[in-house]
Amino acid sequence: MRPLTRRLLTAVALTASMGVALAGCTKKDAVTADDMSQGNPNSKVTVVEYASATCSHCGRWNNEVYPAFKAKYVDTGKVNYVYREILTAPAEVAAASFLMARCAGKDKYFQVVDSVYRSQEEMFTTGQYRDVLVRIAQSAGMDEAKFTACVSDEKALKALNARVEKYSKEQDIRGTPTFVVNGKKVGGPDGGEVTLAQLDAAIAEAGK
Repeated sequence: MRPLTRRLLTAVALTASMGVALAGCTKKDAVTADDMSQGNPNSKVTVVEYASATCSHCGRWNNEVYPAFKAKYVDTGKVNYVYREILTAPAEVAAASFLMARCAGKDKYFQVVDSVYRSQEEMFTTGQYRDVLVRIAQSAGMDEAKFTACVSDEKALKALNARVEKYSKEQDIRGTPTFVVNGKKVGGPDGGEVTLAQLDAAIAEAGK
């Protein structure tokens, strides 16, 4: 893999070394302008997913469960779905993926993240992380020069690091993915993939 940028690797290393298992609270998360979300922002139920672009469990959930979850709850406006970024190894690739997705714009963010998840196996098998990410960026309307500028943006990387730290303090995130419905974790304290049935039950309870 060709280095994305030296500065990116250095800055991400600082975040990765901090870890994500910090003391947190279990109150309902306050959605901010920095959050990437889908669905109905005025819904009584907020589903927050803490996930990493390089987490294979997150990728499997995205590919196998998310389509049905989206059709049932997001497209119908029954929930406000919020996706929050966590960095897992290789952290520089996760960071580059998120920076690229945000550069693509809010209307394409989830499309780009989905493409990264669906390209995980190729990236992990070949080790050609940058080439795959550039291809995804191009499919979202960016050229390689814009991709390079995007993942080299120190201000954006600093903001990403700050979000990761903030999210980690709000909840006791021990693994990815972790799902939180109206402030309550689904599936146990260590996170992990959850079924649609588990989310059905949590959403029904939160909606009472």
